Amino acid sequence: MTKRALLLTFLGIILVGVLVYSQRRNEPFKVSGLIEADEIRLGSRVGGRVKSVLVEEGDLVTADQLLVELEPYDLSERRAQAAAQLAEQNEQLKKLNAGYRKEEIAQAGARRDQFTAHLQMLENGPRDQEIEAAQADTDLARSQLELATLKHQRAEDLFGRGAMTQQELDQATTELKVARAALTARAAQLALLEEGTRVEEIARAKSQLDEAEEGFKLYSGGFRTEDIAAAEAAVKSAEAALDAIDRQIDELRVSSPVNGVVEAIDLQPGDLVSPNATTVALVDPRDLWVRAYIPEDRLYVKIGQTVAVTVDSYPDREFTGTITYVARQAEFTPSNVQTVEERSKQVFRIKVTLKNEEGDLRPGMAADVWLDRSQVKR
Repeated sequence: MTKRALLLTFLGIILVGVLVYSQRRNEPFKVSGLIEADEIRLGSRVGGRVKSVLVEEGDLVTADQLLVELEPYDLSERRAQAAAQLAEQNEQLKKLNAGYRKEEIAQAGARRDQFTAHLQMLENGPRDQEIEAAQADTDLARSQLELATLKHQRAEDLFGRGAMTQQELDQATTELKVARAALTARAAQLALLEEGTRVEEIARAKSQLDEAEEGFKLYSGGFRTEDIAAAEAAVKSAEAALDAIDRQIDELRVSSPVNGVVEAIDLQPGDLVSPNATTVALVDPRDLWVRAYIPEDRLYVKIGQTVAVTVDSYPDREFTGTITYVARQAEFTPSNVQTVEERSKQVFRIKVTLKNEEGDLRPGMAADVWLDRSQVKR
């Protein structure tokens, strides 16, 4: 009986010890989630007809690798037109910056000098020699008039005595009229020379000189700064138009921005693609992360903390992850993460970025995040 009591006592002690140990033991804490990756959706901002498709779903692609190419339609012709307009605007700007040709400036200078000399001539008036010559012409005309008057008187006397014919008298009369007219003309010419140049002629000559002077300044100074600025603006506008077409042409080639895997593509040559529509979906296998949720009593985790991650596909391997995000606001546990009883509890979403240099991990895998690396079950 004593032995039986001792045995029962011993078994009771063992059960109590096991119970105490089980209550005090720290179970490894982990949260479950799914491995996710950011999907890169590529497309063209211009759209068009598909010329060639160079990849298929599942292909590994490298950065800058051409994936899809579209037909240019009329972009080549529009670019040629824009390039020609830019060349024209550049030549116009060169012309304005260079100014007028030296021949044009010399011509304007010669015209100015011509009007300057003309004004000086008018302001100086007739030369003394010209007045003297006009005076001599007037004296000669007066002498010729006196001679013609005497001849006419003799002709009338002879005609009255019948010694001269009517024709001879008429000739003498005509010579007298011519001599009077010549004297009148010579006297008027002398009076004009003695009076000098008219004020109106001098004023007109000054106006012509001023016009020629301004014309010379215009040619010498080149084109207006406003005209040059307008030409520069026209060049920039033409350059922008050409750059816009070049960017549209670049958009005809859809290339990969990263090293990745073709996740989805459903195109054939000849298909029409709308502008800004997705043509190829890529996944970067090196940029993977786990979306998981932790309860409020586990908020001791910190951004930058290194954690262990295990997946069912590789039960004997441990992957390294880094907590890169902890939600600032709590939310209810998603239905696919915890049990029904625990869904009413509020949790905080975390993001664990993975290192996947070997490319073994893939989006969609179930993963466990061990918040204490020392407690990972091997």
